[in-house]
Amino acid sequence: MISSRRNFTGSLLLLVLVLGCFQNAHALPAFARKYGLRCSACHESWPMLNYFGQKFKDNGYQLMNDRDAPIWQNPSYWPVTFRITPIWHRVSNGRDPEDTVPGNGSSGTTERRLEASGFDLSGLDFHTGGTLEKNISFYVLPSSDATASFHFETVMGRLDNLFGSPWFNVKFGKFELDNLLSEKRILTLTGIGGIYQTYHFLPVGDGNVFGQIGDNQLGVEVMGHSADDRTRYSAALLSTVDGQVGLPYGSNAYSGFFTASQAFDAGKLGVERLGFYAMAGEAPTFYRTAGGVPIPGSGIGNKGFSRVGFVGQFYFGPHFDIQVVTQHGTDNAWFGQGYGNAVGATGNPNNVPGTVLPPGAQAPSWNGALFEAHYVYSPQLIFIGRFEEERVSQQANPTNPSNLGNLTTYTIGYRYNPFMTSRAGFAWHNEYAFLHQDLTSFYGNNVNSSELLIGFDFDF
Repeated sequence: MISSRRNFTGSLLLLVLVLGCFQNAHALPAFARKYGLRCSACHESWPMLNYFGQKFKDNGYQLMNDRDAPIWQNPSYWPVTFRITPIWHRVSNGRDPEDTVPGNGSSGTTERRLEASGFDLSGLDFHTGGTLEKNISFYVLPSSDATASFHFETVMGRLDNLFGSPWFNVKFGKFELDNLLSEKRILTLTGIGGIYQTYHFLPVGDGNVFGQIGDNQLGVEVMGHSADDRTRYSAALLSTVDGQVGLPYGSNAYSGFFTASQAFDAGKLGVERLGFYAMAGEAPTFYRTAGGVPIPGSGIGNKGFSRVGFVGQFYFGPHFDIQVVTQHGTDNAWFGQGYGNAVGATGNPNNVPGTVLPPGAQAPSWNGALFEAHYVYSPQLIFIGRFEEERVSQQANPTNPSNLGNLTTYTIGYRYNPFMTSRAGFAWHNEYAFLHQDLTSFYGNNVNSSELLIGFDFDF
């Protein structure tokens, strides 16, 4: 996620990747094993879904035949897949603050580029999902960081095709929002390129951590689609906790997330899709305290925020496509001044009684755009390029420079899959990402950061 602090290190220096091939499909081999299909049946390149894979997911991980119900499965079948990625990467962070005299913080601070390279690991994911009975599906994903510290990324049950209609399906638990461009199925792996910045961007100093549409959220979702999956809609009611369990912020703040899209046949070009999404909700800015420390779960003083955008999926024949996401975001002026995440975040302001906003404080707003292109040379080789830009249209403090915090990223790479079977997936992954952010160094300079990554991405 993008840091809102001025000492955020931001942008990647530009290089070009050449060598080999880009990764192809990352599926859940457990599903492929169940139905006797190759991973490429559902994936343009794993984990990115193709049209058939999206329809399979929308149907609750069902092909709508007799093999859907667990009673017809081989008793030895266990729907579990694990995924981890050993990597080599080189990270370059521009303008990090550093003591002028090493070890002596009182000597003053300078800015210096920090670089490191070496071998590393990603976290470990355990995927399990499928059907408990016809039209009752589930998905559970325990996930760890590289140190094996686990959390539940996804835990959800789903009632499919209620009243015999694909227009009414209900999901309950912790799940990914119904984004047409899925961050959880992203093809890139670097710290910069491994997320969609547009889904997480915040202006400098903004304390609203609750509008992260790329994060899995806790709530309930109603979703429906036409029989051919050309028309889709979803509506979700979410606890405003950014997917955190135990109601750490408060029990009375909710958000809504809404999407709708329509696909149409463009002949030889393929199936094109246009859609929109909107997220609107409230989050606390005031926490009761004990001994001056905010009490978890005591959040009140809710303020509003919103994210709205359009999505396009455009295919230009069987090999090339472009995915487009635009977004307009706005936060209440209190969030713009850093209020919101007082629990578990040292030094964040707390909107206690008597607090007033600084003179001239205003609601921050921004616009973002994301363009991601894929060239699928074959089911085994895919090339990827992405450009994102985030531009602040109204700063929280009118005295701030108008371009403070503006962000631009570039990501290129490829994945080569020597094989894709119903038993396992393997990809040789190469990627380079570059990030530039305006005026966010310790001394208010522009920052550039980059990462080059090479690794084996595999699942079983």
